Amino acid sequence: MKRFRQDRDKAVRDDGDIFVGEVLRQDLVTDRDAPSIRVTGVTFEIGGRNRWHRHSTEQVLIVTHGAGVVESDSERFSVTAGDIVLIPAGERHWHGALEGQSMTHLAVLLPGEMTIDDEA
Repeated sequence: MKRFRQDRDKAVRDDGDIFVGEVLRQDLVTDRDAPSIRVTGVTFEIGGRNRWHRHSTEQVLIVTHGAGVVESDSERFSVTAGDIVLIPAGERHWHGALEGQSMTHLAVLLPGEMTIDDEA
């Protein structure tokens, strides 16, 4: 058994192609810990979001702080701490902070591929 703790002070800025604006990431459960699942804490600062993308496996987002948006081609959810969103494998979507807010979520994924579909 192993215990992990989300700690914003341990998160690092991520300027990867998937993100727009200021985004902080903390890798919590990695393939070194469990080869069949990964958990990442992601904080979208005001104006932060990711680009339209899709995953080859299901993704679960667990909102732990703030307010944000999770949007697909067919639905748009405003989310706050305590909300959990399941995104089916292959569904095009994006998520990020609501206007004037920051938002932190845990992203839970099985190993797989991510594809960025277009620009922000």
